Amino acid sequence: MTVFALVAMPIKASAQEETYKFDLGVQLGMDGYLGDVNESSIFANPGLSAGLSFRYLPDVRWAIRGVFNYFSLSGDSSKYDNVFPAGQTYSFNSKAYDLGARVEFNFFGYGIGETYKHLRRWSPYLALGLGFTYSTCDGINAFAPNIPMAIGVKYKLKERWNLGVEFSMTKVFGDKVDGELSDLYMIESSFLKNTDWYSNISVSISYEFGKRCVTCHYVD
Repeated sequence: MTVFALVAMPIKASAQEETYKFDLGVQLGMDGYLGDVNESSIFANPGLSAGLSFRYLPDVRWAIRGVFNYFSLSGDSSKYDNVFPAGQTYSFNSKAYDLGARVEFNFFGYGIGETYKHLRRWSPYLALGLGFTYSTCDGINAFAPNIPMAIGVKYKLKERWNLGVEFSMTKVFGDKVDGELSDLYMIESSFLKNTDWYSNISVSISYEFGKRCVTCHYVD
């Protein structure tokens, strides 16, 4: 019995400590726009957002994440107190497609098992990345680089399943997300200032795969 217990213990521990190298997920949420038509209220004209993500998990603190997101964006200046030249009002509806990569940092060691690493089933995280936005509005199509910044929380439902909530802001280095609306005050500004942003708050679920080798056996 003692011999059997000694043999069984490593097997049981190994089964509890399985980790995975990849993560595939989907997300759904609400987005908003900041730009020439709306300069202050992030979710004044909320739209639908949806996306896919793929993560590479080098360890329990870091992740490299590829994302593809869809945003339905809109704005209406008549809802604000801003007065444009000649008292004009402006509105738009656009669609934006975002493709990019991000680096995520977990505040805690994230996971289940491997108790010697003091893992937790949940962790806040920060993300920063680089991507590209393709937008279409009133027949105007535009392509521009962007920088996404995000904060979120992950929770491990089971060994492979993860639930997440995330808030992100994306700066687009272009001024065509809202179509031809630019310099509405007739005052020229710098390229870096006169650009569009979009925000997103979303819920995601993901599944891990690609078993990582925890205990490697050397064979001569």
